[in-house]
Amino acid sequence: MTRHNAPTAGGSTPVYSGPPIEACVTDASLPRAVDVVVIGGGIAGVSTAMFLAERGISVALCEKGALAAEQSSRNWGWVRKMGRDPRELPLMIESMRLWDKLQKQSGLDLGFRRSGIVYLCRSERELARRAAWLDHAREFQLDSRMIDAAEIGRVLPGGHGQWLGALHTPSDGRAEPQRVVPALARRARELGATIVTDCAVRGIETKAGRVAAAVTELGAISCGSVVLAGGAWSRLFCRNLGLTLPQLKVQASVMRIDGVKNGPESAALCSDFAFRKRADGGYTVTGGTGAIADIVPDSFRFFRMFLPLAAAERRHTKLRLGRRFVEEYRQPTRWQLDEPSPFERSRILDPQASGHELDAGLRHLQAAFPAFKAATVRQRWAGFIDATPDAVPIISGVEGMPGFHIATGFSGHGFGIGPGAGRLMADIVTGHHPIVDPTAFRFSRFTDGSRLTFFTGL
Repeated sequence: MTRHNAPTAGGSTPVYSGPPIEACVTDASLPRAVDVVVIGGGIAGVSTAMFLAERGISVALCEKGALAAEQSSRNWGWVRKMGRDPRELPLMIESMRLWDKLQKQSGLDLGFRRSGIVYLCRSERELARRAAWLDHAREFQLDSRMIDAAEIGRVLPGGHGQWLGALHTPSDGRAEPQRVVPALARRARELGATIVTDCAVRGIETKAGRVAAAVTELGAISCGSVVLAGGAWSRLFCRNLGLTLPQLKVQASVMRIDGVKNGPESAALCSDFAFRKRADGGYTVTGGTGAIADIVPDSFRFFRMFLPLAAAERRHTKLRLGRRFVEEYRQPTRWQLDEPSPFERSRILDPQASGHELDAGLRHLQAAFPAFKAATVRQRWAGFIDATPDAVPIISGVEGMPGFHIATGFSGHGFGIGPGAGRLMADIVTGHHPIVDPTAFRFSRFTDGSRLTFFTGL
């Protein structure tokens, strides 16, 4: 039996306001046993399932709501090497190769285009910060370089901004977030993976100290390995296992516009707006790098760990104390596997977009690029980014719990690096030689005395 993936609302989420996600047929029933169970139907989880199935590993992916219904469909749609933390660059370079392969060799329609990305600079300070990143990236032989105002006009025609210069990477690109995960899921199912939506995993069972089964709301699946790719939900899942995953949520807002004629092909970012062209001819627009960090109980638990990153990002992130504090304070953190979990009470995190931020971003964009003055706003949405203290993802096995693996904490960088993260996770689970050295992504870095450092390349 099969059914169609579609965003549904449940629990405390009465209305789904996210972008429309491309249709995808999923499975209606669970297998009794597989080699690996993947938890989470975002780009990291679906990519992991696809690469495991490609190797002949039996795999079942369980998603509590709908595929890509949270941040994997709500992001900017950028596929970039530029501005990345140097620890992520090797994996992002491999991920870029996978984007090419999936689009061209596998014939998947991901909307992937190497149309270039530009970081616009108005001040000497911005120019110096962008140029400094090139020192970190030089060893990777990227095509990134600084360009002057005249060249900005050629790369982004029609702009009236007072730009001193920019950082430009012609080989960076874009893809369609509402299209990618369903396409990868279809490929995974063709390779033999089972994908079930509206099916929350409540927890795992162990035998002789290692993973023996994943317990879902529809029953248990015997397995030897579990991969948690739960995005913003990963912290809560780990807490019920007695594991401390330092992770906080950051809310980012996005809108979709059309009615722009002769707009730029390359994506661009400056201090007060960002945009990228969509496959439908419209644009995805945001208010630059502005985001909202809700103060919640975990904000105090992880205060010291996140303080350096919060201080560095204080100009781009607003703190907010509101109803999410109460919601997370009341949220159960422990539950039995034979009772409903929090994942069944709230199938999809669906925050309200920040209209003020988006309106301001569109005004600044229209002032800099007159072609956008005739734009019509078609939809606004927001999503929760899963952030770690060093803004580097976790792609790792868990010491002390053989068979349990985590792929989360992508800190707003997950869409572009998603295929590479899935490939690396598949390598780790199966014991293959990893596509890149996974040391920087180890879960144990938060407990082994390592000094956490962060890189504010964006």
